[in-house]
Amino acid sequence: MFDVFDLSRVLIRSITELCRADHQDDPQVIAQWTANKDPETIRGWIRDGLQIWLTEQAGQVTAVGGLIETGEITLLYIDPDHIGCGIGAALLDRLERELIAAGCTEARLEATVTAQAFYLRQGWQATGQRCDRQDLSCREMRKSLHPAH
Repeated sequence: MFDVFDLSRVLIRSITELCRADHQDDPQVIAQWTANKDPETIRGWIRDGLQIWLTEQAGQVTAVGGLIETGEITLLYIDPDHIGCGIGAALLDRLERELIAAGCTEARLEATVTAQAFYLRQGWQATGQRCDRQDLSCREMRKSLHPAH
């Protein structure tokens, strides 16, 4: 079992420190975005069909990923102290492999402004659809999970 407090810390730090292009340092937007990232809410995320993945270094959580086995990546947040180390790409690859193992041929996600370029570099494509939520504006993205020939 993972530590929901460490997971919460990584999510909130990543959003607050790395996603400025999305929240523009607006305290109200940050509060809305992080409102469901508290330990108690995170405990409720643990259910059938939903997976939470963590990376650790020296006993500290460095990244958090999540997926729904029907083909959606729901979380990919990196601790600000570990950006640029390849952790995000490695965790995304692992999440994609888990979806393949679950029988998915395509993956989808909602990318923030901050994350869109990262996902494009990893072979994801924007669908052109916006997914406006109350707290921020995202773009729908998809990736074929068919093996390359």
